[in-house]
Amino acid sequence: MEGALVSVATGTLKPVLGKLASLMGDEYKRLKGVRGEIKFLTDELTAMHAFLLNMSEEEDPDVQDKVWMNEVRELSYGMEDSIDDFMKHVDDNDTKPGSFTERIKNLLGKMKTRHRIANEIQDLKKRIIEVGERTARYTTRDALSKTVNVTVDPRALAIFEHASMLVGIDEPKATLIKLLTEEDGCASTQYQQVKMVSVVGSAGMGKTTLANQVYQELKGKLKCRAFVSVSRNPDIMNILRTIYGEVSGKPYTDTEAGSVQQLLAIISNFLADKSYFIVVDDIWKKETWDVIKYAFPMTSCGIIITTTRMKDVANSCQTSFGGHIYNIRPLDIVYSRQLFHGRLFNSEENCPPYLKEVSDQILKKCDGLPLAIIAISGLLANTERIEGLWNQVKDSIGRALERNSSVEGMMKILSLSYFDLPPHLKTCLLYVSIFPEDSFIGKNDIISRWIGEEFIHKEGRYTSHEIGERCFNELLNRGLIQPGKTNEYGEVESCQVHDTILDFIISKSIEENFVTLLGVPILTIGTQSKVVRRLFLQGINQGNSTIQPAGLVLSHVRSLGVFGGFVEIPSLEEFKHLCVLHLSHCQSLEEHHLENIVRLPQLRYLNLKNTEIRKLPEQIGRLGCLELLDLRHTCVEELPASIVNLKKLTHLLVDYGVKFPDGIEEMQALETLEEVRFSNQPFGFLSGLGQLKNLRNLVLFFGFEEYSDTKDANMVEEECIKSIISSLCKLGTQDLRSLTIWDWSSLLQEPLCPLTLDRLINFSLGAPQVPKWVSSLRNLQEIHLIVDEVKQDDLCILGALPTLLILHLEEETMSNKKIRVSGEVGFQFLRIFIYEANPHPVDLMFAAGSMPKLEKLVLSFRIAAGSLDFGIKNLPCLSTVKCSTNADDGIFGAIQTAVERAASTHPNHPSLLFRRDVKCSTNKAPYFSPL
Repeated sequence: MEGALVSVATGTLKPVLGKLASLMGDEYKRLKGVRGEIKFLTDELTAMHAFLLNMSEEEDPDVQDKVWMNEVRELSYGMEDSIDDFMKHVDDNDTKPGSFTERIKNLLGKMKTRHRIANEIQDLKKRIIEVGERTARYTTRDALSKTVNVTVDPRALAIFEHASMLVGIDEPKATLIKLLTEEDGCASTQYQQVKMVSVVGSAGMGKTTLANQVYQELKGKLKCRAFVSVSRNPDIMNILRTIYGEVSGKPYTDTEAGSVQQLLAIISNFLADKSYFIVVDDIWKKETWDVIKYAFPMTSCGIIITTTRMKDVANSCQTSFGGHIYNIRPLDIVYSRQLFHGRLFNSEENCPPYLKEVSDQILKKCDGLPLAIIAISGLLANTERIEGLWNQVKDSIGRALERNSSVEGMMKILSLSYFDLPPHLKTCLLYVSIFPEDSFIGKNDIISRWIGEEFIHKEGRYTSHEIGERCFNELLNRGLIQPGKTNEYGEVESCQVHDTILDFIISKSIEENFVTLLGVPILTIGTQSKVVRRLFLQGINQGNSTIQPAGLVLSHVRSLGVFGGFVEIPSLEEFKHLCVLHLSHCQSLEEHHLENIVRLPQLRYLNLKNTEIRKLPEQIGRLGCLELLDLRHTCVEELPASIVNLKKLTHLLVDYGVKFPDGIEEMQALETLEEVRFSNQPFGFLSGLGQLKNLRNLVLFFGFEEYSDTKDANMVEEECIKSIISSLCKLGTQDLRSLTIWDWSSLLQEPLCPLTLDRLINFSLGAPQVPKWVSSLRNLQEIHLIVDEVKQDDLCILGALPTLLILHLEEETMSNKKIRVSGEVGFQFLRIFIYEANPHPVDLMFAAGSMPKLEKLVLSFRIAAGSLDFGIKNLPCLSTVKCSTNADDGIFGAIQTAVERAASTHPNHPSLLFRRDVKCSTNKAPYFSPL
């Protein structure tokens, strides 16, 4: 990894070394009186850096080494703070004053500053000598047996998802379904009653996975359904709002908070005459269940599944509705092997014979615990396939898991997986500890924070965000984070962290003084350092109580984040070295909290998303280090003029109605700009947009509806359109990769020719046909188009694109035509095809040789004509088929039968999903932001 990275292993030693090197350069040559001391600091810190990197790979360094490592890390943070301070003083005093008096003041200021710098450098030198003398040596030792990192199999994520969800689950899933539908089944019995099962078992046994599989199987048979996680620190109000939002179909934000008693009554009354299926996952206390249970009426036809680690909680759940308790069991050796070998070799048959014995010995220690098997296989996936190395891993596990499936035994395996990570991945993983239990962590959110914290950097031709995606995927591959939500193209958009893994990384984070968490009930302030580096406040609504960072030293905080609830936000004057400020969804945030934000010269990341902020400070342009600014879903309507002075700003995310000032061309670092409604921008903005040579992701809105239909208004509109087209053409010859256009189909008919695009998205309004200039997009990998009518010529244009992987087509015009896809049309590398023709019948056929690499087919239509199986037998790589139609029962049944018959004879036996709730509006497609 290039750049000066911050690491949990070495603190900020590498950035400090970079800054010391700059002090030796010409820019600071006037500091020559202390250059010898700076050289000494550089040499000593280089030795310390190397020592810490080696020590970070040891699983259990001795107490003396731990003390020394912590001391050096803390020293690095203090040194960086000091260097930042006096570099700022030198730079601030470098202005050229006008009057004689000002020049004298400036000269005296410089002398005083340089004297202060000399004293501080001498102090730093003294501190380093003291640390070194206490340790007496910087020598490295032979580390414990290490594994060698190899290239991760790109199939690992898919294998992990398949194995963790499906291996060994068929039998318990069938058992649960039988328990929930016995006695003629809920739907058919005249006496309506609630069927419930409480799944109980220790951490890592797969309780949630099992409950989710049953939920996916049965949810379509009941009218109302919800899946909600409770966790160790439940916010009952939000849990009930989530349940009501899911069963009623209302968005969470549209549900009223009210009181707990009101919400219980509202949910119970709503479900009183309906069939429902509710999963209440991860209940820790009987008291929690004793409240939630009153939301579920006993007189309705309902199904309830609860999961818990606690037997007394399971007993309480079972008593409430007279249901069943299901004790989840470990995987037997057959399924354990299937999970283990599937993760590592794709199948048991592919396991080399010389590794079979050691594999079985490792599995014996894992004792059928799915999470342990996934964690240890994630470690071994990055270890050379040498028997001796695998034996070393097996021996390192020790006897922790033999005949013991407790959480303590699991920690040993997680420790092995953690210490196998390279330093930058250790750092990225520990940072995940800041998120509340059971939360969905947005991929782009966590990557942006990693960048703001300087854990990752740009590497060669890859942007820092692309490097972050690589880190995210590697943590997924190793099983240390789990896939959360995916988009319609199967791309992972968020992750979750298993409770046991979260406990582990929280404990490591506190041990290293990496983060300080307030509001987490399992932690006490006494276990954390008073000198805080990263502070995160996890507040929940508990009446008038607030979370306050009392008794902590905040002057060295680099990252401040707030998660929900009512939190007392401290004055930003206390955070003079702050780099990352995340206040998204903070209910307590008001404009006055941001008054001192311009005094944070090191701030690189500022997230105010989903707050009530109405304006930014006028001098926000003074934040010269700012790289990301997120203002989505705020009340900000106009950006201050000084924002164009943010020369390092890389990602600017606003709502489509926000007005920009003149001078956008000054922001040359911009890579992402969304969402821009260009009709309400100054004319200079439209031409300046084309000068952003590094812009990679752009989201545009049309929106001229506020103009009256007059000659002058039409002229203004024409000039704006010409200007934006000119800018897009310029961007298309530079580095623009992703272009999303809302509410403006006519733009697509212009000869834009953005040659660098690999992603083109059009929403809301249909174009007459596929634009002919699309054929010039030789790098295009993904396209989503809404057109009036898909014609055979359109398929030829799209099929000829040599790198196209994802094609999403929507038709708006009622028609009745035949669409034939043959080998001659192209689509040689297409993986996903989504075709929506909701207003009209569709006669679609895939001929032999068409779309030879297609894996996923999604069809949405009113009714089908012609062959009802669509020729899926001619798609050799097909693995998934989804059909959505609003046809009547007879036609729907005929389509389902035809597709099932064709799938049964297909060599891949693709999975099938049929839905009746067709979406008829073209305004529904979600936009998946690059950030």
